[in-house]
Amino acid sequence: MNDTQSILSIAKRTIETEGGAIKNLVNLLNEQFAGAIESILQSKGRVVISGVGKSALIASKIVATFNSTGTPAIFMHAADAIHGDLGTVQKNDVVICISKSGNTEEIKMLIPLLKRGGNKLVAITGNMDSYLAKQADFALNTYVEKEACPNNLAPTTSTTAQLVMGDALAISLLELRGFSSDDFAKYHPGGSLGKRLYLRVADIVGNNLKPKVDIDSKVKEVIVEISEKMLGVTAVTQNDKVVGIVTDGDIRRMLNKYDNISTLTANDIMTSNPKTVAPNVLAIKALESMQEKEISQLLVMDGDRYVGVVHIHNLINEGIL
Repeated sequence: MNDTQSILSIAKRTIETEGGAIKNLVNLLNEQFAGAIESILQSKGRVVISGVGKSALIASKIVATFNSTGTPAIFMHAADAIHGDLGTVQKNDVVICISKSGNTEEIKMLIPLLKRGGNKLVAITGNMDSYLAKQADFALNTYVEKEACPNNLAPTTSTTAQLVMGDALAISLLELRGFSSDDFAKYHPGGSLGKRLYLRVADIVGNNLKPKVDIDSKVKEVIVEISEKMLGVTAVTQNDKVVGIVTDGDIRRMLNKYDNISTLTANDIMTSNPKTVAPNVLAIKALESMQEKEISQLLVMDGDRYVGVVHIHNLINEGIL
């Protein structure tokens, strides 16, 4: 095999090993998982997630997922917990401990302290005969046959299994809480993801100029209006009511069709019944409408009132696309 083939072979083997282990997690789920979910839902506190080494890194990621999907969570490193950070755990908190072996020294020292506080303990472990599994109120099995590492040493498949089990917990809690996209937006106000969830057409259209010509306006006036407003389009009105639209595409078609354009008006080249969108519509919905209709802009209409134009470039600039 050449170098490329060797590299791809290693990568494929890694993915197949981890994929098979993840698929097998379905067979390891039982009433213990449901009990853990019920315990978290009934709790009046937070979820404290702890681990050591690579499991601690996975714990941090699960904490982030919980917090972003409506389940308050906090990370506590198991080693730090037995050296002063145990105060992180409050009376009504549920504690999740993550450990492949379930027998690490820090975990074994931490568990009696948690039990003394009366907190519910959920174990995520690959060893159901371990100290952690046996002491936990609910033990979630993340057993893997082997690591993707050829020496079966570096935590790879096992940490992936832990992460997926955490996702299963988070999504179960999300759905049972009825956590909606509106709720999600509250926790993700920044970035393109947040904007997809809360940014509306009204938030964008005010930044644009408002192109408009009368139905009897000469073609020269139409071209000037489209050029000056720089949106590739203008609304056509009659008695202050929108009756059509002229785009730069209409201008090109007109030039191909007519040799003499001096007598033409907006009425001669406009498209009636233009595509519109309401100001309160989510920007992402406006984008989907443009893509479906294969157009670059929509007239924004608040009932019969012409508000302006939203252009696909606005959505690109906002990071929606």
